[in-house]
Amino acid sequence: MVAGAVTGMLLADFGADVVKVEQPSTGDPLRQWTTDGRLLWWQVYGRNKRFITLNLKSPEGHALLRELVPKFDVVVESFVPGTLERLGLGWDVLRAWNPRLILLRISGWGQDGPGSARPGFGTLVEAASGFAATNGEPGGPPLVPSFPLADMTSGLSAVNALMFALYHRDVHNGPGQVIDVSLFESLFAVLGPLPAEFASSGKTRPRQGSRSKNSGPRGCYQTADGRWIAVSGSTPKMAERFLKGYGLASLLDDTRFATNEARVEHGAELDAVVGDAIGRRSFDENLAIIAANKLTAVPVQSIADIERDPHWVARGLTVEVPGPEENVRMHSVVPRLSETPGTITHAGRGLGADNDAVFCGELGLSGDQLQHLREHGVI
Repeated sequence: MVAGAVTGMLLADFGADVVKVEQPSTGDPLRQWTTDGRLLWWQVYGRNKRFITLNLKSPEGHALLRELVPKFDVVVESFVPGTLERLGLGWDVLRAWNPRLILLRISGWGQDGPGSARPGFGTLVEAASGFAATNGEPGGPPLVPSFPLADMTSGLSAVNALMFALYHRDVHNGPGQVIDVSLFESLFAVLGPLPAEFASSGKTRPRQGSRSKNSGPRGCYQTADGRWIAVSGSTPKMAERFLKGYGLASLLDDTRFATNEARVEHGAELDAVVGDAIGRRSFDENLAIIAANKLTAVPVQSIADIERDPHWVARGLTVEVPGPEENVRMHSVVPRLSETPGTITHAGRGLGADNDAVFCGELGLSGDQLQHLREHGVI
């Protein structure tokens, strides 16, 4: 639901003509994700796109798609594997319509293999990929994220793959090709050296909360007045500077905390000491120590805090974008390119909002033909 939307959004942000194809009447399921009755997910991830409806199961819809495909460089689909073939729209058909086409296929588990036909929402992938098993407090339950992480990572992976394929086609005069992006593999690939760790030790990575297996101190610690501070001693130098800044230099003479390896091994004990040092001070007192000693620690921020942060205000992190009824606040274009910066022109629009522009303006259909298609449920 989200991976394809993210892929299209990123491409559209940088000028691609992205046409979202939806089922007539019902539309994309993402349109059902509401926040306080507003379609904010749809308006953010549908930004900059055009929207048409098309019943791919109907002969007339099939014929219209055949006219559209040669006009585009890329087709993105996120059906359960095999669905496109059952619709008579497999790679052999699409490639015959447009030999330079790149077909991006997004699925939960990949296009082949014995489990490929299983439905694959991001939550299931986050549980099955090893992410949930390593996420959570020691002794606590595994945790899946509260946002579609697997979809987001898959969208980023998909855009990278498309750029590779377009470069090969356009710079090296290569053919079109099929890109197989699975949510599982996209998330699994960013979890770090899980296979290497398991092969080396025969052990699985345990849940350890915010602590790191590579360095310490690391985690979120509560201040005396109930706020939170995140600390990252990711290098020995920064860990030592942190301990000295908080008046804990004597710990560096303790064999449990003298080296990075020792601090990782005794992470729970180090957590207790750091938590006490931060917890005895107010939020402002902690910030003063952090600033004075240039420590690698920051407040844990909510979106309300971020919107007030002078740094992000100066960089224009969020922007107001025209929506169907009112402006929608959303993240600006990421990443930032000096010569070809992306832009946002509008938020996600209504179902079939661009039917006239695409079917009449680009395929040359008449108003009567369009009305016929509407009446027969084709668009």
